[in-house]
Amino acid sequence: MPFNEYLPPLYFRFKMSKKPLILITNDDSISAKGIANLVEAMKSLGDILVVAPDSPQSGTGHAITIHSPLRLAKSNQFAGIDAYTCSGTPVDCVKLSIYEILKRKPDLLVSGVNHGSNAATNVLYSGTMSAAVEGAIEGIPSIGFSLLDHDADADFEASKHFATKIAAGVLANKLQKGTCLNVNIPKGKLSEINGMKICRQGTAFWEDSFDKRQDPFGGTYYWLTGKFETTDKGADTDMWALENKYVSIVPTQFDMTAHHLISQLNEWNF
Repeated sequence: MPFNEYLPPLYFRFKMSKKPLILITNDDSISAKGIANLVEAMKSLGDILVVAPDSPQSGTGHAITIHSPLRLAKSNQFAGIDAYTCSGTPVDCVKLSIYEILKRKPDLLVSGVNHGSNAATNVLYSGTMSAAVEGAIEGIPSIGFSLLDHDADADFEASKHFATKIAAGVLANKLQKGTCLNVNIPKGKLSEINGMKICRQGTAFWEDSFDKRQDPFGGTYYWLTGKFETTDKGADTDMWALENKYVSIVPTQFDMTAHHLISQLNEWNF
């Protein structure tokens, strides 16, 4: 059956529902434990559509696919939930969801739960957060969720609790257009977390290095490695909150203009 034949009943069913429509995506792929837990967290809040990459897309940032075709396939990954896999990036997933599957914008977009931190400057590389930022660009209230645990069998109990609570708050209060939320959850049990902190993005950077190796044919190749260094010790940052067992919530925007430099640059004599 051609893919488009799935669309009319799905489109009209969501259109007629009185529940909020929640779009769920991620960058760890549709088979990741994190997105399964996010689906469980959102079930009580509205109707759900999942559109996620068919393979891991971590570190793709805000990339879109323009040099190869994009493919969508219906998925039975989640019982009773409409879901699709996409051959592209998280941002591709968002675009296809809006313009091809739904033919409209959802009431909420949630991305994750990512395996690993997206605090501080990690937000720039994150496919998880780029999906949320794309939602913000489209005027959709959007949230990216990340858990500070790379283990494939990580404990998502706390993530589900806070994802439900924060998503419900966004549905009730909306978000200022052009913004989204970057939410990071400390590793550990729910009982070990001290609460939530509204934070600013901390200043940190990757001190990059490369592991240089040779393949069996004598060719050289590299694995990117490195150490994440925090240079910002402020107690109002996401890094401080996470180190002290708080969930960090950073309001994030896609406008990267350095507004404070505009007047200075106008005084320069180029």
